[in-house]
Amino acid sequence: MANTPDSPFEQLWAEYSLVFQDFDDLTLARWMAQTLGQLQGRVWRLSHPLLGAYRLASQIGYDRQIWLKRLASSPAAYPESPCCRAPLLPLFTRDVIESGLVCQHCSGTAVPADELPEDLRRSLKDWAEEYATVHAVAHWDDRQRKSVRDYDRAFEDAASEAERLLGLAAREILPQALDHFPMIVWEDQDECLEVRPEDITL
Repeated sequence: MANTPDSPFEQLWAEYSLVFQDFDDLTLARWMAQTLGQLQGRVWRLSHPLLGAYRLASQIGYDRQIWLKRLASSPAAYPESPCCRAPLLPLFTRDVIESGLVCQHCSGTAVPADELPEDLRRSLKDWAEEYATVHAVAHWDDRQRKSVRDYDRAFEDAASEAERLLGLAAREILPQALDHFPMIVWEDQDECLEVRPEDITL
């Protein structure tokens, strides 16, 4: 999500994070470990409030290197993420083929695309290629916009198709990831096409 550090949204999230900043390292580590246990075994929307709270805690935990201090053990199902050695918490985005699965702790690449299990990689690649065509409508240049009779209608149609494809990924593709990862998060919005979490039904 693209937000400037001084935007009202970022200021609000900074306010939300204050509760975790007040936690000592041991309390923060225990809270994060317990929450991981609750997240395990499911496909989660990025916008889910529980996941949002965990992400706020994980940012502070990353700054303090909580997982490297080994103050609490993460649930056994979570392997260590190679990017930052925190428990593996992968995020699926529309850029999965270029960026792989993104780490929810450090925002680095948790699982490169070429290291995804073959069956999952094929499904995600097919999905991402179809989605890229739809998403591109938001970035058409003037020539492309003039090539259609009604660009506003083309934009709305692309947004509707993006909603369908994001829901499809969450319902039919990402549950396959649970055969390989303890949980997975999916980005349930597309700012460029003005698709919000509440627009996507499962």
